[in-house]
Amino acid sequence: MSYYYRSYGLGWGGGITRGVKTLLLVNTGVFLIQFILGSKLVFVFGLTPALVKDGYFWQVFTYMFLHGGFFHIFFNMFALFIFGQDIERAWGTKEFIKYYFITGTGAGIINFVLSFNSAIPTIGASGAIFGLLVAFALMYPDRLIYLYFLFPIKARYLVIIFGILELFASFRYTGDGIGHFAHLGGMIIGYLYLKIDWRIGRFFHSVTNVFSRWKEKQGERKREKSKRLLQRADQILDKINQVGYQNLTNKEKKILEEASELLSKEEKG
Repeated sequence: MSYYYRSYGLGWGGGITRGVKTLLLVNTGVFLIQFILGSKLVFVFGLTPALVKDGYFWQVFTYMFLHGGFFHIFFNMFALFIFGQDIERAWGTKEFIKYYFITGTGAGIINFVLSFNSAIPTIGASGAIFGLLVAFALMYPDRLIYLYFLFPIKARYLVIIFGILELFASFRYTGDGIGHFAHLGGMIIGYLYLKIDWRIGRFFHSVTNVFSRWKEKQGERKREKSKRLLQRADQILDKINQVGYQNLTNKEKKILEEASELLSKEEKG
């Protein structure tokens, strides 16, 4: 699908970013090698779930550097060029490259899990590219993207449409040679990566905060329960003044005992 967006100086100025340039060169170089060697490269480095089960674990990573033809690599690299530069400028090259490989590899793993017995190879950077689309939509949700260079649509809506189409296609078209599970996987991994803080320190800090809030609520509930118990005990003491202790019910006597124990603990504490 053809698309581009008007970045108003953010996407095109200042020359091509280093990370995007490196990925473009690597993918293009591998494509030329693939053109020379043919299907041998796809067999060894394409993602074939049946082979991954036999020990070809590297395929969940290497598959993203192979492509099925000129238009396949062209549109993937075009999307990388268009959307990747703004993201890299915002995050820095190191974080951008890390995100690209995480979404691409994550998409490969999801494709492997959901196509466990398949002997059909999946190739292409589309998993990582769809991850970039998610990142772009989250960062610039109202940025206009022009489908087929004509029809404007906001980035957030484009990604939602892509997600729905890939979800539908992943279950309906299982033998069309397109890695729909990888596309969908790249979007899911990208969204989770951006929405969940994976840093260990921040993770434990969040867990500690959750535990502290839970403990605080427990304390509030305990104090409220004690307050109600003492109020009920005061009512029972008023009743004793009127009818005497012997006329109390067993439940009322038990409440007085609990209130007495509570007051005793508070005095000791």
